[in-house]
Amino acid sequence: MSGGLFISFEGGEGVGKSTQVRRLAARLQAAGHEVVVTREPGGSPGAEAIRNLVLNGSADRWSPVTETLLMYASRRDHIERTLRPALARGAMVLCDRYADSTRAYQGAAGGADPGLISALEAFILEEVRPVRTLVFDLDPELGLARALGRPDAEARFESKGLDFHRRLREGFLAIARAEPGRCRIVDASGDPDAVEARVLTGLDGLFPRLGAAG
Repeated sequence: MSGGLFISFEGGEGVGKSTQVRRLAARLQAAGHEVVVTREPGGSPGAEAIRNLVLNGSADRWSPVTETLLMYASRRDHIERTLRPALARGAMVLCDRYADSTRAYQGAAGGADPGLISALEAFILEEVRPVRTLVFDLDPELGLARALGRPDAEARFESKGLDFHRRLREGFLAIARAEPGRCRIVDASGDPDAVEARVLTGLDGLFPRLGAAG
C-alpha cells in the first residue's frame, strides 16, 4: 500500500468508541492490514504525560483556553511521533479522539474562542487529517452513567455537569452536519454488535481500500 488510511472516532463520554475501535482493528488485522490503534490526548510518550495533566484533577483545574493549548501540544507530539510515521508506511490508523474533540470539548462546550482553535488546527495538523470520522451519538445522561461506572474512570470531564455534556453533544453533531463528506453519525445506543454494524455502514466508500474485513 502506498499510503495509510486515518479514521478517527469521536463523541462524548461513555459512547463506546473504544470498544468499536478494538472491534474494527481486529477485523482489519484479520484481513492482513497493519493497524495502529491510538488515542488522544495521548498516543506517544510525551502526549501521554500531558494526558495525565488534562484528564485528572478538579473540573476547574484548567481554563478552556489552557486546555486547548495543552491538547494541541499533546496532539503535535502525537502527530510527529506516531501518526505521521504510521501513515507514511501504509498503516491503517484508528484514533480514539482527534481534533474534533478540541472543537467540541474546549470550544462548543467549554467556550474557548473558535478562532483560536481553528488557527491551532491549521498550523499543527498540516496534512494529518482523518479521511473518515465516526461521530458516536448518545443521550448524555446515559453516556455519563456508563462512563462513571467504569472502575478506571478518568472523571475530570465527567464531573463538569450535564449542561456541559449537552453542549458537547450538540457540538459534535454540528461538526458532523458541517462536514458530511468526512463525518458519519453513528447511533451509539444498543448492544455492541448493533453499534458495530452501524460503524461498518459508516465506513461506506472506504471498504474498496480497506478490503473485505469479514
